[in-house]
Amino acid sequence: MTHPSDVVDADAEAQGDRGRLDTWLDGIAHLCIMVAGVLLVWLIATFGWLVFGRYILNNTPTWVEQSALLCVVYITCLGAAAGVRNNTHLSIDMVRERMPSAWRKAMCHVADLFVTCFGVFMAWQGGLLVLDNLERPIPMIGLSESWRAAPLVICGLLMVLFSLVNIVRRLAPRPKGEG
Repeated sequence: MTHPSDVVDADAEAQGDRGRLDTWLDGIAHLCIMVAGVLLVWLIATFGWLVFGRYILNNTPTWVEQSALLCVVYITCLGAAAGVRNNTHLSIDMVRERMPSAWRKAMCHVADLFVTCFGVFMAWQGGLLVLDNLERPIPMIGLSESWRAAPLVICGLLMVLFSLVNIVRRLAPRPKGEG
């Protein structure tokens, strides 16, 4: 026979696990935003240097364009992954919010399944690009072209993680104290 305090303890433990997982996932999303922010500052600074070098020094730094292209890929992919965690990326919910509750829930699952499939595809194809381009250097900066494809793998895996957690959370039974 189960004692009522055992049920309360199990609910509190499950809530604690949810809290730790949310804290961890929110931390990853926040790290993505922070790295993207630092790269955005770097992008702005390097373009400032490009303009200064071109028009003041009459000596254009050739590495800036390739560096900027690399930064833009990381900024975009990290921001997209964080957007999936924060439910702000590709979020068109006008139609969904006008549906009955059961339809809304189903549409949320379908949307998360599409994001999961897209993330798997992106990580897989990005991984193939990483492997195919290990020996090719990026012109002017000398890094491997694989550095351009790496954010696809990172973003794809994070999108899968974040969207699967959304699905599991919706399917999991809620403790009695929660709505």
